[in-house]
Amino acid sequence: MNNILEKKQLFYAVSGVKNSGKTTLITKLLPVLTGQGLKVATIKHDGHDFQTDVPGTDTFAHFQAGAYGTVVFSDHKYMVVKQQPDEVADEKLTPEQMAAAWFPEADLILLEGFKDSNYPKLEIIRRGNSSDCVCKEHNLRAVATDLDRGEITGLPEEVPVFGLEDTEQIARFIVKELQ
Repeated sequence: MNNILEKKQLFYAVSGVKNSGKTTLITKLLPVLTGQGLKVATIKHDGHDFQTDVPGTDTFAHFQAGAYGTVVFSDHKYMVVKQQPDEVADEKLTPEQMAAAWFPEADLILLEGFKDSNYPKLEIIRRGNSSDCVCKEHNLRAVATDLDRGEITGLPEEVPVFGLEDTEQIARFIVKELQ
């Protein structure tokens, strides 16, 4: 585990309204954070019951034929897909439970979304998409935006504001915040 952070997994949410740029910012932050020696994993909730495979693949055929789970692997990675019984799905695993099961070696877990959670968060507010803070004030740690501070509604005075392209500064802020 990396010396930058303490020896426990740390969670940080990148939140905002739909189409605010959460995925885009996370994909820009990942190389900066991993470049600092951190093992970073991501967790994203999909409210649309995502499709795990595409027609024409062997694992898709396995699921269609009745398999409740499949693993596909190579020398360098693997993917496990397993149907959840309704009683398990209804329990709503926490990000901590997911990370412990799936990413035990990760230093930092970036959560995409989770705007109503109690995790520390960076909210993205993008011109033409939203100008309102939607995250709870008590766990909003920073905002990334292309708006001027005065154009944002509900932004607490003490919350720092970063530009959407300031990925180096945002990454440093997140690491410092979590130490």
